[in-house]
Amino acid sequence: MYVERASRLAGAVVWRNAPERDGAARVLPDGCMDLLWHEGRLLVAGPDTHAYLTDGEDGTWAGVRFYPGTAPALLGVPAHELRDRRVELADLWPAPEVRRLAARVNAAPDPVSGLEDLALRQAAGADPPDPLLRQVVTALGAGRPVAAIADELGLGARQLHRRSLTAFGYGPKTLARILRLRRALALARHGVPFADTAARAGYADQAHLARDVRELAGLPLGELLAARG
Repeated sequence: MYVERASRLAGAVVWRNAPERDGAARVLPDGCMDLLWHEGRLLVAGPDTHAYLTDGEDGTWAGVRFYPGTAPALLGVPAHELRDRRVELADLWPAPEVRRLAARVNAAPDPVSGLEDLALRQAAGADPPDPLLRQVVTALGAGRPVAAIADELGLGARQLHRRSLTAFGYGPKTLARILRLRRALALARHGVPFADTAARAGYADQAHLARDVRELAGLPLGELLAARG
């Protein structure tokens, strides 16, 4: 069973998942990166460009899902280096430090609170998030064109693309596409007809929505909604 709540770290979400049965699960791209705990190990999930299929590992998972663009400053790694990857935290930080942190998380009342405390300590020692990046996410999430956003922020297209690679793991057009998918899924899950979903989420038409869902999520929209239910 999957449960989540808002974190004490601004913009982040903490979650716990204890699968009720074995088998692969489908994790959809959302523009975020996660710090993960699984069976005593600490891992990092990079930003996805398409659905990630888990390998059916059983046991409890816990995570901190960072607001888009904020994880690289906490982890000390550009997001594009982790794109479409799941890596051990010890691959990014010194192994002795990771063993110490893992022991602290494992000793916490539950791994969710332990991970949250770890993230809060990292955030306290890191530079504050770049407010420009939040503006980019907000504007893209509202469906604003990339070129218009760059002009409004006083950035050239190449400069915005370069900063987006570091912060989000991919360029602003890819992030816009992923956030548009999230808007569409939220509408469809609330029963909005697919044609209306396409129009309201910013697609050219229902066929455009169908292509994007299949390419990013790996399933037709109807099957994706049924699988979640």
